[in-house]
Amino acid sequence: DLSKPETVNQGVGELLSKGLCPSVLINNAGIAWTGDLLSMSLTTWQWVMQMNLTSVFQICSAVVPVMRGKGGLVINVSSHAARNAFPQWSAYCASKAALASFTKCLAEEERLNKIRACTITLGAVNTSLWDSELVKSDFDRNAMLPVEDAASAIFMLANQPSNQVIEDLTLMPA
Repeated sequence: DLSKPETVNQGVGELLSKGLCPSVLINNAGIAWTGDLLSMSLTTWQWVMQMNLTSVFQICSAVVPVMRGKGGLVINVSSHAARNAFPQWSAYCASKAALASFTKCLAEEERLNKIRACTITLGAVNTSLWDSELVKSDFDRNAMLPVEDAASAIFMLANQPSNQVIEDLTLMPA
């Protein structure tokens, strides 16, 4: 459960204890809350940051050291909200902007360890995020990216040759 910081390391530890080392790590958890920024409770702010940013840090802290020397790729799923301010989406925007910066820092720090890191920056994707009672939006879901398109782009990033990296791929609905 990525929303509970105390369970993340245990869960990842259980996976790594099986002796497998991933060559690609995809961090694709995300949640949102809409409403006035300053009316948001601290608990809600921390929940959004935990899910969209801190859990990625926790997972990378556990998995990337195992990848060192063998090489690997970390793909962090971000949002065009990282680069734009959307009223009522402030915590989401802030968390995704921080994720983009985190990814750049991770790439620089791990370059000598043969670890590459990149983001995929997505426009609105038609997922269950829009069904949440915490997200109030009148976006046309038919105009959003299909999940399959986002998955195909992530697959393309994951299959890059180890001697290159696409630092950020932006995919928006037409």
